Amino acid sequence: MPHDQDDELRFRPTSGLIMGSLAMIGVLVVAGIALADPGELPAEVVSGAVLVGVLGWATMLWPRLSVTSEDLVMRNVVETVRLPLAAIEALAVRQVLAVRAGDKRYVSPALGRSWRKAMVGDKPATRKDADLPITEVNYVDYVEKEIRDRMEQARATAGVTLLSDEQLALAAGVRRRPAWLPIVLIVASVLALVASFLL
Repeated sequence: MPHDQDDELRFRPTSGLIMGSLAMIGVLVVAGIALADPGELPAEVVSGAVLVGVLGWATMLWPRLSVTSEDLVMRNVVETVRLPLAAIEALAVRQVLAVRAGDKRYVSPALGRSWRKAMVGDKPATRKDADLPITEVNYVDYVEKEIRDRMEQARATAGVTLLSDEQLALAAGVRRRPAWLPIVLIVASVLALVASFLL
């Protein structure tokens, strides 16, 4: 379940954990071989493996999603986006989370349904589903409901209605901040790979 700190709910990622972990394990294996026997692997292979590992970490393990009483916070590969909840016009969770605020669409890979579940789509709730204890509710459904509830509360607090001009004006409050750690690691890995071919 989420972690509550300063009114911020931080959600665990629902996709990419296995593939991201496998990428990191692969890098560690290649690095271990390169360190154990320095001449065994060419520099191009080692630097290529490091780049694949960094990309795997940045795209699958780094992204996070959280929500405060005012903002939806989406930490993505190269930036962190803070969207005012009252400005969000639409929200959909398929293989990724997609929201629309103003004329722009924002996507987070941190929350998503499996490919099969995304293809089947939303099915109407059955009596059997309604009787499930809260601990058995699908985690993605829980997160989606939590975000939607906070969106409604934020709109009510701001006194705006869905798809109104006032809501459109709130979209100007979207804030973006570069995610320097993955950017630096990706650039350094690419430069190391290029250097390994040139030297």
